[in-house]
Amino acid sequence: MGLATIVSLRMLGLFMIYPILILYVGKIPGATEITMGVAFGAYALMQGILQIPFGMLSDRYGRKRVIIVGLSLFVLGSVIAALADNVWELILGRTIQGAGAVAGAVMALTADLTREETRTKALAFIGMTIGIAVMTGLIIGPILDQLIGLSGIFWLTAGLAVVGILVLIYIVPNPEDSHFHRDTEPVPNQIKRILKDPQLMRFNIGILLLHTIFAACFMAFPLIIRDYFHLGLKQSWWIYVPTLALSVAIMLPMIIIGEKYRRMKQMFIFSIFLIAVVEVGLFASYDNPTLVFFMMIVFFGGFNFLEAALPSLVSKVAPVDSRGTAMGVYSTMQYLGISLGGFLGGIVLTYYKIPGIFVFCAILAGIWLLIAINMAPPRYLRNQLLNIGIVTESEAQKLAMQLTAVQGVAEVVVMAAEGVAYLKVDSHALDEEKLYAFSVSDA
Repeated sequence: MGLATIVSLRMLGLFMIYPILILYVGKIPGATEITMGVAFGAYALMQGILQIPFGMLSDRYGRKRVIIVGLSLFVLGSVIAALADNVWELILGRTIQGAGAVAGAVMALTADLTREETRTKALAFIGMTIGIAVMTGLIIGPILDQLIGLSGIFWLTAGLAVVGILVLIYIVPNPEDSHFHRDTEPVPNQIKRILKDPQLMRFNIGILLLHTIFAACFMAFPLIIRDYFHLGLKQSWWIYVPTLALSVAIMLPMIIIGEKYRRMKQMFIFSIFLIAVVEVGLFASYDNPTLVFFMMIVFFGGFNFLEAALPSLVSKVAPVDSRGTAMGVYSTMQYLGISLGGFLGGIVLTYYKIPGIFVFCAILAGIWLLIAINMAPPRYLRNQLLNIGIVTESEAQKLAMQLTAVQGVAEVVVMAAEGVAYLKVDSHALDEEKLYAFSVSDA
């Protein structure tokens, strides 16, 4: 709960500016579509570059120490942005905000504080709270902008980060044992292996394109709501709340069909197709509020499904002992997508206006569809960790053979020095009682 609070407060502060930043073009000295696009993407660029190094530093210097440094940078960047008198100071503040790339270190601390058998649930809980924070930020950002302005929002984000530091110090416990976890942290010598895996690269390119499209659309959505819905910022939640809420009616059935009925590839391809169609539709009718409203529902439905499906697919496809590396590369590509969406979206908006944004996004969705259509159907396996205690190499080899023989276990790698067995299992067929007989963890 404490770690989820830290990450969620930071994400809440960040996503509050998504629906408002582009509306400050012409209101801040030096603010054009291009420079505000840079301000939009600068944070994510630094996150993408630094999140893996921050995680590695936490192995050497301690989780909490590195997280406090990262959150302090975020506070400093927020204060600089709040005090900014021109767009360049705003960009500087956003860049320093992004330099506090603590996500990897938070995941590593989560691994330190959880048993192997419960870690996946803990990470899923943190992921769920991040999703809630993102959607909440999109809704309340415009409202807060009317109450306290852009500067006030940056002061608020600084305050939220300070709360995060206090939660880390006074609520999150110190781990009894802090060590490297290959299920949550990248292994440097595995990065090349992940980058050469064609299936994983389909997903990495996919998340980059998805967030490029998402960020670029938020170069246009606020302007459409202002100019064609004729709503002020204070009323823009009238659009965001129902579109986000109704998009769940699209997302949930697709998740159920994909997971329960094992049609994930079909739902995945269909979602990309939906986004491509929506972008073409937005290009053709961006000045029609009724059509835009319904297309935004479909857009958020497809986006939310893909946002949930992609990390699950990466986790399923990644080699059993390389999940942390695969997720680290994936997360880096996600942040780089946001930065590209801001940078390129600002350029496209400058020269081709709102219709150009949607043509740009439609082209990206079409490229993604061509890349994804030949993907192999995913195996319906989940990752499982088992604490087997410190064993010798010969004992590890013997144990790997025994675990492979358990019904429902598809892959096993036993790391003797870590005392952990990394498995991929079929939940429908797994003999859990026999599997957990090998665990040395307390019940």
